[in-house]
Parts: sequence; C-alpha cells; structure tokens
Amino acid sequence: MPSAFQFQCHLVLIFLAASKGETRYLEVRDAGENDPFLLLSEDLKRELSAGQIYRRSLREFLWCSGCIDMLSIEGQFTFTANQPQLHCATFFIGEPEELITIHYDFVNIDCQGGDFLKVFDGWILKGEKFPSSLDHPLSTSQRYVDFCESGNIQRSIRSSQNVAMIFFRIQLPGNGFTVTVKKISNLFPCNVISQTPSGRFTMVIPHQHRNCSFSIIYPVVIKISDLILGHLNGLFLKKKPSASCAGVGDFVELLGGAGLDPSKMFPLADLCHSFHGSAQMKIGCDNTVLRMVSSGKHINRVTFEYHQLDLQEAETRKENSIEEFCFPSI
Repeated sequence: MPSAFQFQCHLVLIFLAASKGETRYLEVRDAGENDPFLLLSEDLKRELSAGQIYRRSLREFLWCSGCIDMLSIEGQFTFTANQPQLHCATFFIGEPEELITIHYDFVNIDCQGGDFLKVFDGWILKGEKFPSSLDHPLSTSQRYVDFCESGNIQRSIRSSQNVAMIFFRIQLPGNGFTVTVKKISNLFPCNVISQTPSGRFTMVIPHQHRNCSFSIIYPVVIKISDLILGHLNGLFLKKKPSASCAGVGDFVELLGGAGLDPSKMFPLADLCHSFHGSAQMKIGCDNTVLRMVSSGKHINRVTFEYHQLDLQEAETRKENSIEEFCFPSI
C-alpha cells in the first residue's frame, strides 16, 4: 500500500485544482512555465461554448516518479515522446454523472520493441484500484485494454464510472499517439471519485445487485441527510467484531484510509436503517469513501453532503457527530 505522501503526490493535480473548486474547464500552463498546476481558462471556456474541439498535447511532466498528466475536459490529445518515456500515465476524470470514452485516432508505437499503450477502466496506483475488484462489474483482467493486443479491433473504450486512465511506455523519440476523449451521461452513477473537496450527491441503486463507492480524496466532514433501504435495522460503529451489518444485504458503510482501493480501507461505521434526518461524521483520513451495498431486492438511495475538514473542525465536536477518525494524519 502506498504511503499517504505517495498517494497525494500522484494525485496532487486533482488536489490543487479541486481546492479552487474549478474543475469543469481546466488546462495546464505551457511547459515552458514549468508549472504542472491546473488553472481555469476563460479562453478555453469561450472556445468550448462555441462548440470548438479542444486540442492539446499531453505533457511529459516529471512529477514524483515517471511522467503524468490529468484531464477533466473533452477534446483531442496527442502525445509525442521527446525522449524515452518508460513510466507514463494520464488520468481522466468527469463529473459524477458522466462516463468517459477514449478513442484511438492515431497510434505509432513499437509493440514488438517493448512499447505499450493500455487503457484501464478506473484508476490504478501502486497496485491499488478504484473501483475495487469488489465493486466493479468486470474482472481485473477485463478492465485492461492493451492496444498492442487488440490493435484496430477495439479503437474505442468506454469507462464504467467517471474515471479512467491510460498508461504507456514509448522508447523511441518521435513515436506517440492521438486520442479523442468524450463524455456521456450516466443516469445512475455508481462508483465515483469526487473532483472537489465539497459537494452534495444522491446515489440511487435501482433493484441492482451491486456495490457502489463514492470516494473523496480529502479529510472531510460528511453528513448523511437521507437514507432509504429495503429494511429497518440499526446503526453500528465498527468498534467490536460483532457490531456490523453483515447478513443484512442492504446497507451503507463509511471507510477511511490513505490509499485508493476501498476494499483495503478501514471500515468506520455501518448504517443499516432508513432514516430522514442527519448523521454526521468527521473523517480525517487522506481518503474517505461512502459505500452502498445492495442485494438487488430494493431501490436503495442515499443523499449526503461533504466538505473538507480543517484542523479547527477536527478539534471541535458537534452534537450530531457519531464518531471521529484518522485525525493524526491531517
């Protein structure tokens, strides 16, 4: 499992952009400015509102280890290696209700010489995946699409959630590829990574046997205001092995940790009953996940809001807070 530093290092582009709450239209400054931070562009907004296709090159920023880029907009993106690039990745993220499609327009790499270009359905860092294997409809092997194996057979790949990525190795300068990225509507968002440290979201699972996770890559205060499940039971804090919603079939759990994979995070609390009101929790972990487990027998729905937790809030208890966790990591 990566350390908290490694995790935040790889995702620093999201942190810096989301701290401004400005992720609908993002671009990166020219590489000559030596600044990989994401900025809001008024020119870009005007271009997109006029219906133009946004185009730019993928960057070769050496950030932490390897080269990395982050995209949250539609457009056509080209990568041309200026030098051998052995460990590169581009992360794509949309709004919670969006899916991402990646289409290969042009590929010029040396598959026989050890180059590769792969799409992953979700995000993967240091062996940790989002969504986890427990929450994704496909097996891990099916979530990879390797251009060197599929070639022209599968030129378009659609994600199962609002995040996807490509990772690649290109050893010969001048080689590269061009992809077009588009987003389509997802009526029932399931697995989501939030672009921002604050927001409000309603997750609905309509008679489907599946698990859905909403990941917030910040320490947060999370407040559940509405929960509808197909049964009535209770709420259990995960302090005793016997206290859980195991066997219930439909419940919501809160998780916290320093990595990306919800299945490797620490379970903090289970909510096993429908209610209208407020249940609040302060979670000081580097990553917070609200996960709904559904048997498929009912229509389950949960509404929650969240905002980034600061040190002052961490020291102040509120009457409707059910528990506090992970504060030493803030």
